[in-house]
Amino acid sequence: MVKIHVESYGCTRNRADGEMMEALLVRAGCELTETPEGADYVVVNTCAVKDPTEKHMARRIAELLDAGKRVIVTGCLTHVNPDVIDQRVSGILGVKSIDRIAEAVSVAEHGGKLVSVEGWRERNPDKLELPRLWKGGVAFVVPISEGCLNACTYCATRFARGVLKSYKPELIVKWVKEALAKGYKEIQLSSEDTGCYGFDIGTNLAELLEEITSIEGDFRVRVGMMNPNHAIKILDELVEAYQDPKVYRFLHLPVQSGDDGVLRRMGRNYTVGDFEDIVGGFRRRIPDLNLNTDIIVGFPGETDEAFLNTVELIKRVRPDKINVSRYSPRPGTIAARWRQIPGWKVKERSRELHRLRLRIAYEINLGYSGRRVEALIHGEGKKGGVEARTFNYKDLIVDSGTAGELVNVKIEKVAPTYLLGRVID
Repeated sequence: MVKIHVESYGCTRNRADGEMMEALLVRAGCELTETPEGADYVVVNTCAVKDPTEKHMARRIAELLDAGKRVIVTGCLTHVNPDVIDQRVSGILGVKSIDRIAEAVSVAEHGGKLVSVEGWRERNPDKLELPRLWKGGVAFVVPISEGCLNACTYCATRFARGVLKSYKPELIVKWVKEALAKGYKEIQLSSEDTGCYGFDIGTNLAELLEEITSIEGDFRVRVGMMNPNHAIKILDELVEAYQDPKVYRFLHLPVQSGDDGVLRRMGRNYTVGDFEDIVGGFRRRIPDLNLNTDIIVGFPGETDEAFLNTVELIKRVRPDKINVSRYSPRPGTIAARWRQIPGWKVKERSRELHRLRLRIAYEINLGYSGRRVEALIHGEGKKGGVEARTFNYKDLIVDSGTAGELVNVKIEKVAPTYLLGRVID
């Protein structure tokens, strides 16, 4: 029996792809291993969203090969920059070809090498029709679509995932019901952009949320990242859907820049005002909204004034969490051809935003000190304690609790990136 270990990197969407491949391998008679040490093959399900990530993927592949492992590479790197993939690998599958993973192993076992990196025009299977490996736990990722409707000038992921393909609501609901029946308590709706879900099949994210929250049971739903230019089109419906107590009061809305000129160069198709309108629309009706956003610093053409506009936006809006990324050019993108900002200046801006985000996050979290909140226990923490998530999906460390249990917690201490609490009756 062929022994295989699957490693998935990057977003939750990619993790779901990994579980699909694991299920297909088991169905084909392979044995899965917990670690690469005992495996005949290692499937490296890659991410290529940033240059440092790409370099890490290339190093990991080479490291496994040097250790004598046979490696099959899947994921976004196969589309974005296949030239960095070590030629010694035993197979290469694009994101639209993961259903061929068992075939890739079989071909490798017979001395061949399957390479299948078709784009979305040639091959675009409905992945919710593929099996999934039920690993157990609290949270279950349900992909609701693949691809997007944007054409950002810096993004290479769209070369892999293609244009929007929304999955049928009935299939999504089916997977949610199955996950709940197997004991999962948190459903994570995942996509490259949840905000445009359904635009290609005559529905939208708000309608999907209403279908999911109408399912019986005590569970929580976390909605993944949505882009402002699509969220604003269904804002009222979306805010209404968020009223349901099953939906975490969590909004991941990446603004990327606080300057309209930079946003135009990025190809983002919304303004700073649009972003603030969405945030205001949510905050007026969703108390204690946990707002997460993303910022890219050092994008080509970002002047000192443009960066200052970003800083001022963050001071006005005060997100709970900001994911700060230093711009790095990706192969094949328009922005990679433009004049780049010196690295020292990008680092300087990144550090300034990092300090600002920690200060704002700490000030916000101080408002939770002494409060009693509802939380879902996730399990043992990596650094001690028990990990949990609050009603608005804030990271929480508590003294006790069983995975999957909904508990009341008193917040006793806070830090910029998490809360500390004690379970109470």
